[in-house]
Amino acid sequence: MFESIVRHRRRTATVGVAAASLLVAGIATSFAPGIASASGTSSSCSSSNVKPGVTRVGKFGGISRAASKGSSGPCANGTIGKDPNGGGGTPPLLFHGGKMMSTRSTGDKVSITPIYWAPSGYSFTASYKSLINRYLADAAADSDKATNVFSTLWEYYGSTGYINYRMQRWAIINDTQPYPAAGCTTNTGPVYSDNSGYSTCLDDDQVSAEIDRVVAARGLPRDNGHMYVMFLPKHVESCFYPGNPVGQACTLNASPSATYCAYHSMMGDNKTVYANMPFPVYSSVIPFTCGSEASFPTNEAPNGDTDADVEISPLSHEIAEAITDPDVSAGWYDSSGYENGDECAYAYGAASGTAGALYNQTINGHHYLTQEEFSNYDFGAGRGGCLQGYYPNAKPTIHSMSSHAGSTAGGATITIIGTTYGGTDSVKFGTVPATFTLIDPTHLKVTVPAHAAGQVDVIVHNAQGDSAVVGVDHYKYS
Repeated sequence: MFESIVRHRRRTATVGVAAASLLVAGIATSFAPGIASASGTSSSCSSSNVKPGVTRVGKFGGISRAASKGSSGPCANGTIGKDPNGGGGTPPLLFHGGKMMSTRSTGDKVSITPIYWAPSGYSFTASYKSLINRYLADAAADSDKATNVFSTLWEYYGSTGYINYRMQRWAIINDTQPYPAAGCTTNTGPVYSDNSGYSTCLDDDQVSAEIDRVVAARGLPRDNGHMYVMFLPKHVESCFYPGNPVGQACTLNASPSATYCAYHSMMGDNKTVYANMPFPVYSSVIPFTCGSEASFPTNEAPNGDTDADVEISPLSHEIAEAITDPDVSAGWYDSSGYENGDECAYAYGAASGTAGALYNQTINGHHYLTQEEFSNYDFGAGRGGCLQGYYPNAKPTIHSMSSHAGSTAGGATITIIGTTYGGTDSVKFGTVPATFTLIDPTHLKVTVPAHAAGQVDVIVHNAQGDSAVVGVDHYKYS
C-alpha cells in the first residue's frame, strides 16, 4: 500500500472551472530563496460558462473552483493514480510582503474553529460533523510531522517569520441562529445528487456577519493565530455579493454564476481570518463538481461518508491557503493570483486502497483523500511542485547554538539555529540521540542528552542527510 510522499510533473492545461468573469491578478514582488521565475500556459474547457484562472476576486481568495465532469478533451476525468490537467496557474508562488499565520509571533500555531450554522429547518448529519471534526483533530495531532499536505507550508515565510505546521482544533460551535432573508437570488433547479436544490441564498456579507457575531459573543481572538471555518448545510446556496449582479459568483448551480466550492477571506479592520465551506455538490445533473470524480471514475469516500469525504479536500485547500495568504493580498500567490492550493486543485497524486474508498493521506492513523499542495522548492528543482507531504530540498545546516557546553548529566535545553529543519527526524550529540521540538524551519529546541566528558559534534538529520560538521556545532561536556 503506497503511502509515501509522491512527486509528479505538472501539466499545463487547466481543470475545467465554472467561474465569474472577474479577476484581480497579483503583482510579483519577490521569490522564495533559490527559485527561478517560470510560467505555465492554460486552456479552458469548452463549456460557455467556464472561465479559466479565477482564484481571487476582490477580498475573496483561494477560491476552491469547481471541476468539469466532461468525459473528453482538456477537462476529461483522470485515471486512478493520476492527476487531471493541472491547476493552470503560473508558478512559482511569489511573496508579497505580508504576515503569515502559524508562526512564532502569531501564537506558534493556527487554531481552527469549525462553526456549523444550521437553524431550524436545516441540519448536518452526525456523521458529517464527526468526520470533519476528526479530520481537524487529526491534522492537529500530526503537527510537526512531514507526512501530510500541511507540512508543505514549512518552506513559506512572511513578515511574522517562518510558518510552522502546528495546529489546534478549537471549540466546535453548533450555531442555530436563524438565517436572515436571502441576501442573494436563490437559483432554482436540481443541484445535489438526489436532485434536490437550494431553498435560500446567503451572500458573503451575511456569512461574515454571522462569524463576526459568534466571535464577538464568545470573546474569541481575532488575529493571525486563529481561523474560523463556517460550514453551511445542504440546500443553502452561497454567493459573493447581494442580489444577482452581473459577474456574480456563487456555489454550483445551472446558471453562469456557478463558480466555487469554497473560499477564504479576512474581515476588514478586525483581522478575522475565515473560510466559507458550503455543502459539497457532486454527482449532479449540472456539468461541474466539487468531488474527486474530477480525477477518478467516482467520488472516493475512504471513511464511508461521501458528503464529508468530498468536503475535506476543499477544507484542506482553504486552510493551507489562509495560512500562506491570510489577508488575500500580501501573502504567497503567483503572477496569475493562484495560491498554493489553487496550483494543485484536483491533483491527488498516487492513491491507495480500494476503488470507491481510495486515499492519499494517512493522518493520525486515519485515511483521507485530499488534493496535493504546492511547493516552490519542488517546482524549482524541475519536479511537478504538487506534493502529498513535505520533501526537504537540502540537507539541514547549523549556523549557531545558544550554548556550546554543559554537564555530562545533560538535561539542559538549547536552541539550534540554521536552515531546512522542517522534516528533521533526528538530532544527535556525537552518536547519542537527543529529544527535540521543531520551533520553525530555522529553529530547533533541543534537550541535551547525557554523555561522557569531551567534545562532540551536534548533527541534525533529515531525508536528504546529515548537517555538515562545522565549528559552530561543537558541544563540550564536562
